[in-house]
Amino acid sequence: MTTPLPSWPPRRTDRSVRRGAARAGRPRPYGTAVGTAPRPGHDRRRRRSRPGHRPVRHPQNSRFEDLALDERSPAELGEWERIVQLLADAPPGTVYDPDTDDVVRAELAADAAAAAAREAELREAMRIAARADELQALRELGTLDQAKPRTGDEAVRDELTRRAGGYVQADVDAWLARALATHLGHYRDPAAREAAAGLLTPPVLAHAALLAELLRLVPGVDVGQLAFATRLATTEPEAAGDLAAFLARARPER
Repeated sequence: MTTPLPSWPPRRTDRSVRRGAARAGRPRPYGTAVGTAPRPGHDRRRRRSRPGHRPVRHPQNSRFEDLALDERSPAELGEWERIVQLLADAPPGTVYDPDTDDVVRAELAADAAAAAAREAELREAMRIAARADELQALRELGTLDQAKPRTGDEAVRDELTRRAGGYVQADVDAWLARALATHLGHYRDPAAREAAAGLLTPPVLAHAALLAELLRLVPGVDVGQLAFATRLATTEPEAAGDLAAFLARARPER
């Protein structure tokens, strides 16, 4: 009797089937393909850029190898090297503590200062916006002249001009000029009047200077009677400034 030829490919034995099933049920390391060995540290969490967030005595070489695979490796590797040098200069047995690291503390202080500055800027922007809304409402009611300027209203003027698309707000400028000339509101303080020279535009300053000289020339005159000064300062701010300077020179010495 003829012996039958073995089948091809050879059938698996029960032992091989069981071995393959065991391998199939064994979980592979995260990120590795079938048939490949996992790389050391491949499935570890990415480290933060500052290694000082965990206690350390001395980083091992494997940690440097892991950092080489990280996109933030230059900064983190430099931080590890700095800590190694810091520990090398410290007494033997010293454990690294970020709370006593001057570099880390300086970075945290800088971050806190930057956050505080951003918060202050946000509060100031909100204050300016709210004050601009208030002045806009007074303008619509026709009672802006009855308002007293406050500290920071120079920035509010800029906000109103920005809202108007860059157009000069003549009524707001006239209001500020009259307040500056008559020392109204926070302009009672000489320091505020001096600071206004660097915060207000030249036409507003020229208008205020001309009003101040006219009020000295004719004491007790109603500011409403000096509307021509407003027109002059609006159309010819340089001429208004020159006239104010001329009147100041012509003032009799006391």
